[in-house]
Amino acid sequence: MDHRQQHMENVRSVLTTAIYPIQYLINLPAGVGEWLTESLSTRQTLIEQNNSLRAQQFLFNTQLQKLDALAAENMRLRALLDSSINVSDRVLIAELLSVDMKPFTQQVVISKGAHHDVYRDQPILDASGILGQVVHVTPLNSTAMLITDPSHALPVQVNRNGQRAIAMGTGEPNRLELPHLPNNADIEVGDLLVTSGLGGRFPPGYPAARVTLVTRNPGQPFAEVQAEPTGKLESAREVLLVWNNPPEATEEEEQEEETEVPDDDSGEQAP
Repeated sequence: MDHRQQHMENVRSVLTTAIYPIQYLINLPAGVGEWLTESLSTRQTLIEQNNSLRAQQFLFNTQLQKLDALAAENMRLRALLDSSINVSDRVLIAELLSVDMKPFTQQVVISKGAHHDVYRDQPILDASGILGQVVHVTPLNSTAMLITDPSHALPVQVNRNGQRAIAMGTGEPNRLELPHLPNNADIEVGDLLVTSGLGGRFPPGYPAARVTLVTRNPGQPFAEVQAEPTGKLESAREVLLVWNNPPEATEEEEQEEETEVPDDDSGEQAP
């Protein structure tokens, strides 16, 4: 009768409501256990994913730094190659192997030598200007003296008016001196100094330094002039070797001198 007419529905509803707290308490431990298991599993999964993402981020950052370094190197090499257009048809890029920037010695060792046709007194440049010249050559590498070496002298001229001068090294990587310039010399702060080409060692018209100080003392015969090199002497990693005065001409001159016959006993030179 209850199944057909549902006379006990209200009674069942009341009983269900009354025993619901008991059912909840009975099911509470199992529910808490499932929640804890799921929470701990989710937390462990998040920790593992976080560690994995951190490792991937570290790897990507390392690769990105390498790409940045390669991009910077590419830009430097492009700048070197672009600068070679105004210098010579034959150029060679070399890497710096070591740097000696002592106060009394400003020299670098480059990765090219006699095996690459490098010769003594060969100029080296970077994308910003003159760096120095080769002073010692070995088969696989060479030593170059920077223009800031105290024993180095570079013939220059003011790009604005052609005023000639000699830029002397001071032993400091950011300072050159121009001695023996009279007080009335037309030179000003900010003037660009370019190579004059005198002496034949350096290509003419290439940036060398920019004037930073001009002091004229009426009681002194010469003005005090200082300049800062345009080349990146402290940060350069690659240099450009220029065949401005190739050694072949020097060898030909030596051969011509060797073919001369010494004077005979009569004092007349043989043809």
